[in-house]
Amino acid sequence: MIARRWHGRVPAAKAEEYLELMATVGLPDYRSTEGNRGALCLHRQEGDIVHVEMFTLWEDEAAIHRFAGHDMTRAKYYDFDPAFLLELEPEVVHFDIIEG
Repeated sequence: MIARRWHGRVPAAKAEEYLELMATVGLPDYRSTEGNRGALCLHRQEGDIVHVEMFTLWEDEAAIHRFAGHDMTRAKYYDFDPAFLLELEPEVVHFDIIEG
């Protein structure tokens, strides 16, 4: 299994609306992809910035490709993201998981 982590920063004034979009658009998109084993939207506020992390679990690289496309290290963005995010970070981070 592979974990995938994406990070974004949103102005606190826009965070509630952005998190609602992630709950109604982002999470269902992740979870509906064949091979997804779970998706969480994590967030924390630091001053006037809210950090958002999408933490997802995948069966294998093929499942990630079904979600993200050919280059699985590239971040996938939704049409609404540029209106909220302070920058569009180009890459995500993957982790191998030890299952015990």
